[in-house]
Amino acid sequence: MIERAVAADAGEILTVQRAAYVSEAQLYGDPFISPLVESVEQVRKVVEAGIVLKAVEAGRVVGSVRGRPSGSTCLVGRLVVAPDQQGRGVGTALMNSLHESVEAETFDLFTGHLSEGNLRLYRRLGYRETHRERMDDHLTFVHLRRG
Repeated sequence: MIERAVAADAGEILTVQRAAYVSEAQLYGDPFISPLVESVEQVRKVVEAGIVLKAVEAGRVVGSVRGRPSGSTCLVGRLVVAPDQQGRGVGTALMNSLHESVEAETFDLFTGHLSEGNLRLYRRLGYRETHRERMDDHLTFVHLRRG
């Protein structure tokens, strides 16, 4: 079930986020990527101020995604799925729900260049690469757009 997150979900969302991003941190050799060092208070503020959807299964938050409208564009961020739920369509369901619930002409997001699973998912959902942004020696962001 996909539904809008509330402030009380911040702790569970952060737990899923940290579990989901451990593999990204290992992939890029950086244990201090922002999703891993974000605080529960920061997540709570995002939930209160923006659009955060959560996937719930058997009473447990198993995934979430953030959307932030900016003009006619929705900036998509922090798509996370609990590691034991990955590959079961949770991420696709979250993204489809975000696309349906936010009125926007385009949806923009980015992911790391080595994150092949993420890139496959986004391309399957209709996102196309717009440009790459080299952040440092070990990380290049791949920017994608749908719409």
